[in-house]
Amino acid sequence: MPSSSRVLTLTLALALCAAGLAAQYQPPPTAEAAPPGESALKKALLEGRPVIGATVTVPNVDTALTLANAGFDFLWIEMEHGPITLESLRAILLATRGAKAVPITRVPANEVWLAKRVLDAGSLGVIFPFTSTRELAERAVAACRYPPLGDRGFGPALAMSRYGMGGAEYVKFANENVLVVVIIERKEAIENIESIASVPGIGVLFVGVNDLSYSMGIGGRTTDPLVEQALTKVLEAGRRHGIPVGYPTGNPDEINKRIAQGFRFFQASSDIGLMAGGARDMLSKIERGAR
Repeated sequence: MPSSSRVLTLTLALALCAAGLAAQYQPPPTAEAAPPGESALKKALLEGRPVIGATVTVPNVDTALTLANAGFDFLWIEMEHGPITLESLRAILLATRGAKAVPITRVPANEVWLAKRVLDAGSLGVIFPFTSTRELAERAVAACRYPPLGDRGFGPALAMSRYGMGGAEYVKFANENVLVVVIIERKEAIENIESIASVPGIGVLFVGVNDLSYSMGIGGRTTDPLVEQALTKVLEAGRRHGIPVGYPTGNPDEINKRIAQGFRFFQASSDIGLMAGGARDMLSKIERGAR
């Protein structure tokens, strides 16, 4: 009798596993809401409009959802410099479904398998750090496109469920809408900017001015003339190849200044930074009197 029970349990487990695998490749029920046709983020960039994103650094769905509905164009979900895991990323992606801000994720390294996992979780863009050569730029694009456009492997069950799509529909949607952001943050990348910008499929050339300044031997001096010269070089390459250029700042005055220079993609303040800034602003206006 115990043996029969074990056989029954094993049979049931195998049946459930097979059903789950089969479901991955089935379209969603017809009652699903119509899926999005295009990324509002990519559309804005193609139209030349500036876009501003909030940086999500803590694995908290309420914080991410609040930012997603606050008016930002995108969420920069931070997996390179924060404690967000794949599990917490998935929770954030589900919590922000239907919100205005488009979720894109910075992975810890320019590696195909890292991009695959955040895309399969439902991210609609990948930010690749330290993209200093044409080869790395080509790798980034290939990681985000299904064949024949790239090398992304098929297994997007979770992404399909977030966007309410079947497999074939999601492949087309992803190939057209996933945003590829490469970070220019090494002196070598500035030297190679023309070859990097010429790679088809690059969506944004984002200048990481802090790491760039250290790479140039002027660590932390992000407004140094050498950095400004590098920014000009990236802007010029972006214009030649029709690629928006990005910059990190949460200062409204600087954002306006950089927009006038030609920047169109901005990584703004983090969840923690916005919370701390709001708290300091409130407290500074309270007249507590002498103690």
